[in-house]
Amino acid sequence: MMTPVTPTPPVRDVAVAGVRRRLRAATFGLLVGLLIQFLAGMLVNLFVTIPTSHPGASPAEYFGGSVQSVIWALGQRGLPGLVVHTGWGLVLVVGGLALAVRARKARRRGVTVAAVLGFLFMLGAGFNGASFLDFHEDASSMIMATLFALAVLCYAAMLVLLAE
Repeated sequence: MMTPVTPTPPVRDVAVAGVRRRLRAATFGLLVGLLIQFLAGMLVNLFVTIPTSHPGASPAEYFGGSVQSVIWALGQRGLPGLVVHTGWGLVLVVGGLALAVRARKARRRGVTVAAVLGFLFMLGAGFNGASFLDFHEDASSMIMATLFALAVLCYAAMLVLLAE
């Protein structure tokens, strides 16, 4: 009696499956990083008083002032929560960009779109964080939180799409 032979998948399919598996792990890691960022942001929001006068505050030109504000925030010894929140946010933006580039290799349009949108939402959250440092407007903080939530939604969608 002969046993049925199961055809082996083509090498290309195996390679794409490996890419998707690694992409799922990277996406999950980014989601964990976003949760850490959320906690750091809540710490800053509730327990850190950011001075209204610092390099970059109330700039005449947004981008130059924001760069100065972010550099100032990264160098604060007396405000470790702000340093962590700012620095970790920059790391997450780089990670989001890397994930968006890698998502293309998964060969699924929905995954690529979710990764690019997640990156753009994180980038927007970062710009609004810088805007909060610049102008101390609560609306900037609300926009930052909303864009964070949309980024989380995009990365959660990626996990679902990559599991199919």
